[in-house]
Amino acid sequence: MRLTRALAGIVAGVLLAAGGLWGVYSVRDLERLELDQSVRDSAPGQFVALNDGVTHYELAGPAEGQVVVLAAGFSVPYYIWDPTFRALVDSGFRVLRYDYYGRGYSDRPDIPFTQDLYVRQLAELLNALHITGSVDVVGISFGASVVTSFADRYPERVRALAYFGPAFRRPYLLGPLERHPMAWNFFAAVFQERVWAQTQLQDFLRPERFPDWPTRYHVQLQYKGFRRARLSEMVSNETVDQWDQLTRVGRDPRPVLVIWGKQDRTVPFEDSGPLLMVMPRARLLAVDSAAHLPQWEQPETVHSNLIAFLRH
Repeated sequence: MRLTRALAGIVAGVLLAAGGLWGVYSVRDLERLELDQSVRDSAPGQFVALNDGVTHYELAGPAEGQVVVLAAGFSVPYYIWDPTFRALVDSGFRVLRYDYYGRGYSDRPDIPFTQDLYVRQLAELLNALHITGSVDVVGISFGASVVTSFADRYPERVRALAYFGPAFRRPYLLGPLERHPMAWNFFAAVFQERVWAQTQLQDFLRPERFPDWPTRYHVQLQYKGFRRARLSEMVSNETVDQWDQLTRVGRDPRPVLVIWGKQDRTVPFEDSGPLLMVMPRARLLAVDSAAHLPQWEQPETVHSNLIAFLRH
């Protein structure tokens, strides 16, 4: 009898604890909304259905203009390119920017977020928009990894490359939580997700000039699947090493411009040395008084040089 009562007490305690944890998770979970058609009807930009899901994009500028594709960073949606998008459109370019799967207003498909997925998304997006000629491709941070893979896969489709504070895939070790999806999801929802938006300010040298940056980032966190996509991105690319690919792309005679904030703490400016060794034709623009997002902190310097590079 005593053993039965003790077992019942243990079971009740476990259930009570589980219920408490579920209650905390339910309160803290930001992902409460479905990313459906009603959301997209009120969102800016355009949408197109590709093989892996719906992609959110914006295409503007004269139809006859040279096409420039802007690839975003690891998790900030396409608004990361706001000043650059406007500057290029005003200068007569046909400019395309878009959200990766799992970010912004693009779908969060329940599939592995491999590098091939990002290359496939960009190729299918260009095809869907009937952009068949060679394009100029600009990638910031993680976007440099994506456009490098795209240029390696489709060299004939890329006329010129430009990198902003580029980050490339190298092997890394997952933490213990990342290897247990349920535990990681709980920990991220309860403790991390609200911090993700605020930490985006670290990409600026003077974050006080951009007080609305976390609020803009926070919008995408409310749609279901953001965390799952983020975990899949980490798990799917743990062993990927992009160095050989980068070396191949560096041998191509196409022009390359590298724009880097000298005070970049996210991807240190010192990393420009090894990059220029494998891309000897690249020209480096070192931007003073700027961190990871020089297009926001020093737009005149950045955009005048980028436009001159794309024109000539």
